[in-house]
Amino acid sequence: MDAQSRGRADNVDPADQWVLNPNTGEYELRLTPSTPRSTVPGPRRSAPRGGDAARSRTASPQAPGRDVPPQRRRRAQPDEPLPGRRSRRPAKKSKAKKALMWTGGSMAFVLLAAAGGAYLYIKHLNDNITSVSDDGASTGGFSKGKAINILLIGTDKRTGKGNTKYGDSGSVGHADTTILLHVSKDRSNATALSIPRDLITDVPDCPTKQEDGTEKVITGTSGVRFNTSLGQDERTPSCVARTVTELTGIKPDNFMVADFNAVKTLTTAVGGVDVCLGKDINDPDSHLNLKKGTRHIEGETALAFVRTRHAVGFGGDLSRITLQQQFLSALMRKLKSNDTLTNPAKMIKVAEAGTKALTVDSNLDSIGKLKDLGLELGKLNPKNLTFTTVPVVDNPAEKVKATVVLNDSKAPQVFQAIRNDVSFTAVKQQKKKEAAAVAARLKGSKSAASDVRVRILNGGAAAGSAQAELEYLQNQAGVLKSENAGNADAALSRTTLEYAPDQADQARRLAAIMGLSGAALKPGKSVTNAQGLPTMTLTLGKDFETAGEPLTAASKAPDVDKSTADKVQCAK
Repeated sequence: MDAQSRGRADNVDPADQWVLNPNTGEYELRLTPSTPRSTVPGPRRSAPRGGDAARSRTASPQAPGRDVPPQRRRRAQPDEPLPGRRSRRPAKKSKAKKALMWTGGSMAFVLLAAAGGAYLYIKHLNDNITSVSDDGASTGGFSKGKAINILLIGTDKRTGKGNTKYGDSGSVGHADTTILLHVSKDRSNATALSIPRDLITDVPDCPTKQEDGTEKVITGTSGVRFNTSLGQDERTPSCVARTVTELTGIKPDNFMVADFNAVKTLTTAVGGVDVCLGKDINDPDSHLNLKKGTRHIEGETALAFVRTRHAVGFGGDLSRITLQQQFLSALMRKLKSNDTLTNPAKMIKVAEAGTKALTVDSNLDSIGKLKDLGLELGKLNPKNLTFTTVPVVDNPAEKVKATVVLNDSKAPQVFQAIRNDVSFTAVKQQKKKEAAAVAARLKGSKSAASDVRVRILNGGAAAGSAQAELEYLQNQAGVLKSENAGNADAALSRTTLEYAPDQADQARRLAAIMGLSGAALKPGKSVTNAQGLPTMTLTLGKDFETAGEPLTAASKAPDVDKSTADKVQCAK
């Protein structure tokens, strides 16, 4: 289709503006449909080689009685090499490989990559993004080279065209669906932890930025449903983040919020997903009516699928969580498929839908940041993305069971495993060479306890932990050259011991006393104490609980119900 037949520029389908550049082997966005001809260089012609056959193919026929002037030497185009010279252009990259790098594992991971280098289109996508203040409830944003924790929040607010039949008519937009996604430091695995909306918990005080720029502290409440951490008493998504931190001990790096429209538009953008039903479902409450077997769903049907609960399992919210996890697994498989990755038109639709459907925190408010996050999430293999739910039991205070409370024996183990970056699938956390280097830190001679010199900092443990550990080391472990150095500059999730190379024997002795793993030992440098003597630095992280008890981090995930994104499960 030429430019004139397309009509007005604002009626052009963005998918029609992607052109294959033969010089690079990649698609490029052309945003000037009225231009008479493409600026993409055409295929180059090879220079004719010597010989009669070559001359006969390239020379013009000679008219009788006329001298044919010699053929002019064609000027080399700027983009092509001169005859006889090698091109210095970089080798072609696989667009499939590049596309694979950005795709993620749920509707919130539909972040970008179709924009390429087109400034105007990037600006357009930037304008699609809606952001809200994180109010200091996050870490300030994810970082490359570190584990990532993203909080995904789905609301039940009736916003958008056609959504009046869903959710509670008077809802202010509660946290109807909440998933904490933990991506491991080495990107080899991830855990998606669902938090039941009916979980009884404490909502902390929430400092919240107002529209006029002032700050208001929304008073917390104890013993309430988790879903009231959003919407109730004008609470914003940052309050959900604070509640998750209070509950799990894990501070989110970023958060994303999606309403009913997100499920509809995103599934339509990817062309729908396949789910499996173990029985016929006809639920008038969610408007889902599907027959048993594998079914292709998108749009309104997809939304009905993730909202149904009365027709599956025990008819409660926990049964619906299982359906939601199945749906997200199907969406990730679709995003990772070549059907999506190699289809420029579909990629543009995904980018449009994703930027319009999601509200993000103020640290994730640009296409560049979303793209960088997508690149990190795209490194995941679906078989190593585990879906699980916070372990809970029925609320013993209720005769008619409507809410749940934490399973005190299992929930803390799950939270600790995620804090310690433990995989819930059988995947190695580190490369063999790195693992061997870490283990080697514990091997070798150990100094006497009386020769260990260490200062202790509180870097996220409970108040008084540094003093308690100091008293244990001095009074029971014989580490007399130890001191309490107060609070660390920043909180750590895990306890660390930093030491200089000539203090390795001291570090191994202290590790043996405290039960520190090789990963907790950080070769670095020593500091000078008040007496001018070199000393190691022990920083107690959030994993520190009781003085004198071994601190070895869990290396195996607890036994809980779970599923992985690569496997299809049928709802029953």
